[in-house]
Amino acid sequence: MPVKVSVIVPVYNPGRYIEDCIASLLGQSLPPDAYEIVFVDDGSTDGTPARLDALAAEDSRVVVVHQENSGWSGKPRNVGIDASRGEYVMFVDNDDHLGPEALERMYAYGKENDADVVVGKMVGRGRGVPVELFRVNRPHATVHDAPLIDSLTPHKMVRRAFLDRTGLRFPEGRRRLEDHVFVTEAYLRADNVAVLSDYVCYYHVRRDDDANAGFQRFDPVGYFKNLREALDVVERYTEPGPLRDRLFRRWLRVEMVERLRGRRFLGLPEDYRRELFDEIHGVVTERFGPEVAAPLQPTQRVVAALVTDGRYDDAVAFAEWESGVALAVEPEAVEWREGLLRIAFAAELTHDGGPMTFPSAGGSPPWPPKDVGQAVRWLGEDVVGRFGRARPDLLLRERAGGEQYFQPVEVVRETVPAGDGSRVRLVLRGTATVDPGARAVLPADGLWDVYVRVGLGGWTKELRLGPAPRHDRPAPPAGVVAGRVVLPYWTDRHASLALDVGRAGKGLGLGRLTPGDVTVDGDRLGADLPLYVPAPAEVMLRLTGPGTHDVPAVLSPGGRLEAVLPTAVLRGRTWRAALCLAPDAAPARLHPLPFALRAGADRVRAVPAPRPGRARRLARRVRRALHRILGRITARTE
Repeated sequence: MPVKVSVIVPVYNPGRYIEDCIASLLGQSLPPDAYEIVFVDDGSTDGTPARLDALAAEDSRVVVVHQENSGWSGKPRNVGIDASRGEYVMFVDNDDHLGPEALERMYAYGKENDADVVVGKMVGRGRGVPVELFRVNRPHATVHDAPLIDSLTPHKMVRRAFLDRTGLRFPEGRRRLEDHVFVTEAYLRADNVAVLSDYVCYYHVRRDDDANAGFQRFDPVGYFKNLREALDVVERYTEPGPLRDRLFRRWLRVEMVERLRGRRFLGLPEDYRRELFDEIHGVVTERFGPEVAAPLQPTQRVVAALVTDGRYDDAVAFAEWESGVALAVEPEAVEWREGLLRIAFAAELTHDGGPMTFPSAGGSPPWPPKDVGQAVRWLGEDVVGRFGRARPDLLLRERAGGEQYFQPVEVVRETVPAGDGSRVRLVLRGTATVDPGARAVLPADGLWDVYVRVGLGGWTKELRLGPAPRHDRPAPPAGVVAGRVVLPYWTDRHASLALDVGRAGKGLGLGRLTPGDVTVDGDRLGADLPLYVPAPAEVMLRLTGPGTHDVPAVLSPGGRLEAVLPTAVLRGRTWRAALCLAPDAAPARLHPLPFALRAGADRVRAVPAPRPGRARRLARRVRRALHRILGRITARTE
């Protein structure tokens, strides 16, 4: 079979951090003879070269190239391109990893849409990744109609013929931003770019020793010299005008303005902070006209104006003021309605621990501001003018893997008088709907934390939905919806909302049942369970005694459980009862019920469940101990 994808991995002293990468590459769903893995060892001095050679000896998919250290990732990637045989090449860093179906899905999506470049959805583990780009699938994207320029890391799948036709390669040597140069040119020269957003393809991982190359402090002079090369690419392939300005705005916003804001700026050593400011001032005045900064968000525009004018002291003072800005989120309701989980909340910006207030009456503060006080007043007026378009987002983020999905939100914007009436608070009230049956928005079982994200005035703030006081937490029952069991609950550590999908046990509340809640009339069993059930659902009642009997049952709206018992085979025995709420799931999860069925000669009745034997009690203690240990491990990632 021809090689469909060549995965190219530049390697330099990753140590143990390469193991997750290796495992994810070897475990791909693409047939083994349809892809290859090209590791290019850039002069590693740890045990990695021997590890890779041993891997290549065991697995024919693995190719290893050794070379002297080149100083950065550009040359190893180019060497990998030249050594590759695939129709597409996929660039992966040695401390990151892929989703199990990433290569198969990205290759198929690229072929289906005749794409030169395929961008797969990314998740950051301790690292920032683009969010807006991955709201929806984009089979035919360009820099004109999609925020492609937000994603300039090299972790893309690129058609090899496109690279050969254009001669596109990474800049080499000891330098920064080689990926910006490569990816920008790829976007601008590709006939089509396809963005796959409904599956997490790439996990961008921050090592716990913070040794990722991207986290090392850089030399401002060299860094912004390399950044100018990316701007050169934009100038080479675009005409002066709105598109070029919009692309330039990405570097102004991300690589310059954001580095001079709030705690991020204040946390730098004074001498380095000043050098960074001066280098950014040089690029801004040299390469950007006023049209580049004008459409920025208000806070970003203030910083851009200060750096353009070279006002370092004011930039520091504004960063000190801005460092007090935060987000407050209050849960208001969590309830099931018509098969959907509705989550209502209120969100607003705060400053120095209290609600942020804004001018209630319009004004015309001068631009550019002459001092920080004037900048703050101008900022307030501008934010009030944009408030009518502000929208909060509610995201579900899977706790173990980090993948996240936006949920639909209805929004009401409230302007609340503050103080003497000359100022107002801006409050966003949102109601999100989570559809357990929509795999595109809740794709997998697991623990999902609920986050609220607000962008307003140039601040993008994100917070768990909570904390909620223990006495005032909206807590609906678990729901059995579309064949899935979903338990909304409040975490112990953060008092924030989370969803347990397909895993909940005691939290379902079934342990509160008593034999008196169960009726048996002849062979018909009925019980009212503390569950939300929007439509009749087929479930299973497992009876265990001398043997095991799986009894089909039905859950009706209101949580009514009904089953027809096989009374003839139950007679003369006592049967423990357990409930499987999703019998089609694999593996089926059983929920023990706190009652048993005692079948006499003429009738069946519910009785308290017998106490387990000594061996069974010991096994339960072991399971509980393991559960506590796993819970503590999981809590560290909440």
